[in-house]
Amino acid sequence: MDKIEGIEVHNHKDSSRILNIQLDDEIVKKLIFPFNKFDLTALELKPFTRFTIAKSLDDLTNNKLSKLLNSIIRDRSTGCFIIGPKNISSKINDKFLVKLSTAVAHLIGTPNHDSMAGKYYARFHVKHEDASDSYLRKAYRNMDLHTDGTYVKEITDWLIMTKLEEHNVLGGETAMLHLDDWEHCDDLSNDPVGQQDFIWGSPKSKNIDYKVEHPVFSFDEKGKPKISYIDQFPEPKNMDQGNFLQKLSDALEESKNKIITKLPVGHSIIANNYFWLHGRKPFKENKELSRELLRIRGSFFVN
Repeated sequence: MDKIEGIEVHNHKDSSRILNIQLDDEIVKKLIFPFNKFDLTALELKPFTRFTIAKSLDDLTNNKLSKLLNSIIRDRSTGCFIIGPKNISSKINDKFLVKLSTAVAHLIGTPNHDSMAGKYYARFHVKHEDASDSYLRKAYRNMDLHTDGTYVKEITDWLIMTKLEEHNVLGGETAMLHLDDWEHCDDLSNDPVGQQDFIWGSPKSKNIDYKVEHPVFSFDEKGKPKISYIDQFPEPKNMDQGNFLQKLSDALEESKNKIITKLPVGHSIIANNYFWLHGRKPFKENKELSRELLRIRGSFFVN
């Protein structure tokens, strides 16, 4: 791997499949001016401005960063990286982090419209009390391993999760599992039931008024399995499908090869959505608990 000035790249301490990318202070300092050119409203309403800040980031690395990110995210042997500033200063606030995440996303592909938020990204808080209809905001429940975009028509090749802030938090670690490390992958991906069409719906908060049909497992051009699954949203049509989903859920949650890692504040984890599953461990109860996350998901550039 070529060295990129201003960027440090090394294997993540918990997995050789995940690359850790850190932006030196100099790069962060040089980003502040081009990022300040656009406020968040401009980025939300004028899609081309998102490409402008992405180019600002890539230009600072002589256009090597985009090549590196695409080579990682599309490679089956890796397919995941964590990126963020090496040092967090007062200038790295939530607005800066939304812009940095936007820039990274637009070096990989085009974000989907997030119906829950009504724009290309969503921000959401996890707090002590919550009345939502999704595990995403329920702090004290395990969020089981899943992929994103199971219930929408848009192609979801990748996703970005950025930790914008965190206070009074114990637990809540990120759980990740690569399909090729999962002990039951061959067995379950080759089960004919997993290749049947399942109906997928979603709760009211997602603002999606349709259902989609697709199998849990499909295969890429090299015959490697891909997965599209989340435990909350499939609507089994019969006993075979219901029992298959239970077997799948148990086999994923019992995997000994899950990676449990803590994402630092100000950092983003970006994963290929076809062969990486992600989840979250429960938080330790605390009335003052607060975490804010940003999510972007989308498709690869066609060219």
